[in-house]
Amino acid sequence: MKEKLLSFHTKGSGGYVLKDKLKLIKGSLKEWHQTHTSNLQSKISKVKDRISSLVVKSEKVESLEEELMELHSLSAEIL
Repeated sequence: MKEKLLSFHTKGSGGYVLKDKLKLIKGSLKEWHQTHTSNLQSKISKVKDRISSLVVKSEKVESLEEELMELHSLSAEIL
């Protein structure tokens, strides 16, 4: 994001440059928002499904340390 901000080059008076850069920043923020929040419910659902499968597996057999670490990581990701 920082690189994108530094790539904005506008010529003109101070007020025009500020207005134009704010317009470019607004567009970039909208784009970032769409890429990072699109399909959020689907991503949450997939993580919850994986958590459920790890919990069920841990109830049947002793879990490996990697699986326990993944379970904690996924729980933190949901939060």
